[in-house]
Amino acid sequence: MMQLLTERYRDRLAGVLSCYDRIVITGTLPGACYAAGMTSFLNARGIRIFDYPRFAEPLRERIRTRAQEVSVQAGVAIEHLNKAGIRKEDVVAKVLAARGDHPGLVHVISAMEACESYKPWHDKTSGKTYLRPDSGKCLHYYFYFIDEKLGLCYLRVPTWSPFRQDRGQDVRQVRPRAAAGDHHQRGLLLQAPPQGGTSARSSDPRVGAAQEEHLQPHRPA
Repeated sequence: MMQLLTERYRDRLAGVLSCYDRIVITGTLPGACYAAGMTSFLNARGIRIFDYPRFAEPLRERIRTRAQEVSVQAGVAIEHLNKAGIRKEDVVAKVLAARGDHPGLVHVISAMEACESYKPWHDKTSGKTYLRPDSGKCLHYYFYFIDEKLGLCYLRVPTWSPFRQDRGQDVRQVRPRAAAGDHHQRGLLLQAPPQGGTSARSSDPRVGAAQEEHLQPHRPA
């Protein structure tokens, strides 16, 4: 039987406080974020299904151009990562050490990563032509910025249709900015107080193995 985390370190804990460690919000284009929807979108505009790549290419270039414009306006260079094993958060941490933590765009990272896509398909049996779900790789941009209240966040923008975006936030950044001194927002284990201090432990036996997994941060690829 797996031992609960709170049981394993009972003599070293003063209490357990928990919250979400990271939050990732996904944004899609309604009506075009699934193959059948994009098929209907193209048909409604008289665009051949097998011309889907030609339809998507100008949109890709618009995103790349806009990423350059945003970076130049903020005085931030786009750093391309072409090696596996490099943690984006480590790269951003070095930038923050020199830049400081004032609000605004911090850094922009580009990388080739897996993405959702569609594949034109003609069904000989039914005679219908449509898009099928597919996957591949495309250039992604990670825009890291500091929000005055939310702290360090990032926006992950793919350059290929259907352009599903992820917006990530380290919830642990909220407390020092929006609730300094208020410890209820931190999801961490408290060390036991010095000898003679008051000790408090969680009375909920359900806190354990799941809590151990909960405390592991989710990081973008």
